Order: sequence, then structure tokens, then C-alpha cells
Amino acid sequence: MMSEMQTYDKISLLRLAFKGLDDDELQEIASLTDLCAYPPQHVLCQEGAYEDIFYIIAEGDIVITKKIGEDEGERILRIGGKGDLVGEMALIQNAPRAATVRTTSDCIVLEMEKQDFETVLGRSPRMAIDLIRITLDRLRANDQMAIADLKKTNKVLRQLDRNKLEFIQVAAHELRTPLTVMKGYVNVLSSFPEIKANPGLEKVVEGIVKGADRMHEVVNMMLDVTRMDAETLKIASLPVLLKRAINGMIHDFQKAAAERQIEIIAQYADESLLIHADPGLIDKALYHLIVNAIKYTPDGGQVFVSTSPIVMDNQMPGVEIRVRDTGIGLDPEHHALVFEKFYQVGSVTLHSSGKTSFKGGGPGLGLALVRGVARAHGGKVWVESLGQDEAHCPGSTFILQLPVNQPLPPQR
Repeated sequence: MMSEMQTYDKISLLRLAFKGLDDDELQEIASLTDLCAYPPQHVLCQEGAYEDIFYIIAEGDIVITKKIGEDEGERILRIGGKGDLVGEMALIQNAPRAATVRTTSDCIVLEMEKQDFETVLGRSPRMAIDLIRITLDRLRANDQMAIADLKKTNKVLRQLDRNKLEFIQVAAHELRTPLTVMKGYVNVLSSFPEIKANPGLEKVVEGIVKGADRMHEVVNMMLDVTRMDAETLKIASLPVLLKRAINGMIHDFQKAAAERQIEIIAQYADESLLIHADPGLIDKALYHLIVNAIKYTPDGGQVFVSTSPIVMDNQMPGVEIRVRDTGIGLDPEHHALVFEKFYQVGSVTLHSSGKTSFKGGGPGLGLALVRGVARAHGGKVWVESLGQDEAHCPGSTFILQLPVNQPLPPQR
């Protein structure tokens, strides 16, 4: 290795690295570089470190890697060899190294100190142009690699999402049949005189009925979500008077809200507001928006439900339903994710079978179903909140927009 270094032709290497420089410029650069030898696995550049050396690989091979995350480890960006430039961008930007460079074999390199590198760069515009060209080529190659990785990852994610939907659908159907049988037998059991005469047994039967009803509700929700994702849900187009639908939903929640001293207040800009939609799905969307507001509002808080006519983005007449609470709020990074299937804000250890328990987690399907209802009707839903703060309770507002006239499904 030492004999190779003593006879090495720096000018030939620099001519390989820089295409547009004349002999005088190459000679000046060569005079400012030192030849160094390194064994395999030597780190030339350490990601995140501030270093002051610019390298040109004379002999041997290197690998450039970048740390992606704690679980993923390092990712290989490219393999380098003779004529490759290493570490120039960090010196130009006065920034830490963007990647780690290791030797993978015995290597000979030309090294230049940062001060000399800046001096040569200032004197030679053609060297600067060459460095820009090399950098742009690398960026283009990295972009192509990133795009290919994204395509591959998206394909895998789509397949996983399909598998998840199929599993949910199969599991829901498998649960539905025994649940129906169990509910039937329990209803028969509750009619026996022996049960009615024994308050203790009657309470046990009521508990079984209540649990079975809750499981049946979750199973139906799972099926609704899978149908919406698969776009196989049939949407009816019937007149829906929003005031009546909202008042009925608030009435159903009065008892649960009263137990936690939460007041539900309805406000209607147009009390006769009528839309054409699927009544069952509108009820489900309202149900999950209101139960979500109650769940994340501390005891003694308020939930406001309001409606108003609007003009939608497509210039069609529509209605906006707002569900605002005085709850703990929601951080911006969760605003889109809360509408994804099974997404949970906070720890899953807070899961509760109670529908309106404070911060009690559920299956994570309610808001996903709301988004599905909105999309199925040609509308949209989103959330606005300043952030989560359990001390000051900034609250959240969920906005559901729906068209007034839902087109009828095509006739078969």
C-alpha cells in the first residue's frame, strides 16, 4: 500500500473526478491534497458530525449509508469507488455530515482540509460547476431510489389494507351468527317465570343482553366500515329533516350525559333544513360525532351541535353540521389520523367498554365510519382544535358537510 501511495498519479485521479479543469488547476488542487491509506470498515465521514476533510477516492471501495430510524437501522444510499468525491456538501454548507461513509476494502484517498478546499473553490468556478453537476446527479439518483421505495411500500401497504379489510369482514360475519343465536336464547330465558321471580338472576340476564347488544353494535360497525372501504355500501336517498334527527340523537344521549353533568345544546340556523340522504347512515354519523364529543369532554362540560346551510366546494347547496365540545382538545398531528380505522389517541390501556366514559377508548372505528358516510354522500368531514390540553380544555370542533340533494342510485 505504501509503495502504491508513493507512485500514485494525483493529476490522473483529479482529471477523472473533475471533467472541466485544466492542468494548472489540477496541479494546484494536487498540491493541497495528501494521500492517506485506510483499512476496511474505516469511517471517513460520520453522519451528524461536523468534520473538516474533503475526500477523493483513489483506490478501493466505499459505502454511503444513512440512518433511517431506530428500528430500520442504516440504509445504503450508494456504493462508491475510484474517482468519487466524498464530504464536499457538508463543507460547502458548513453543516454536519448527511450520511456515513465507510471503506469496504483497503482504500487510498486524497484528503484536503476545509480551508484549502474553500480556497480552491473560490479560485476555480469550473470546479464549483463540476461539484454542482455531481451533486445534482446524486440528488436525481437518490430521488429515483426514494420513488422506487415509495412505490414498493405503497404496494405492500395497499395489500395489507386489503388483508385487514378481509379479516375484519370475515371476523364480523363469524361473530354475527353466534351473537344472534345467543341473543335469541337469552330473550327466551328472560321470559321464564323463574327468572322474573329472582331479581338476582334477572339482573344477570339483563347484563348478558346488554353485553350482547354492545358486541352486536361493534360487529355491525365493522361491517359498515368494510363496505364503505370496498364501496359496496348501498346508499339510500330519502328526505332527512336534520333537526328531528339531531334532537332524537340528543334525546338518546340525555341519560348518559346527565350522569357526567354534560349539557348537550342544539342550535339550528334553519330549523326546516331538509337533505336527501340515507337516514340510517346519517344517524350513525351523528351518533359517533356526539359520543366522541361526550367521551373527550370532562364532567360538567358542554357539547354544542349546530347546523347551517352552505355552498359546497362544487357550488352545490349543502349543509354543515358542527359538533363542538369543551373537551381536552386534539393535537394537530392527530387531526387527519383520527379518521383512520383503529387509530387511537393516547394509550390503549384506557380502553373502556362504556360508550361515554371520559377518555375511554373504543374499537377506533367510529370516526372512520363518519368519514365513510361523508364520502359516500359526496361530502367531507374534518376536525379543528388548537391542541390537547387537559388543564385548560381548548375543545374540538368536528365539521361534517353534506350536499342537500343526494343523487338517486342508478336503476338496475
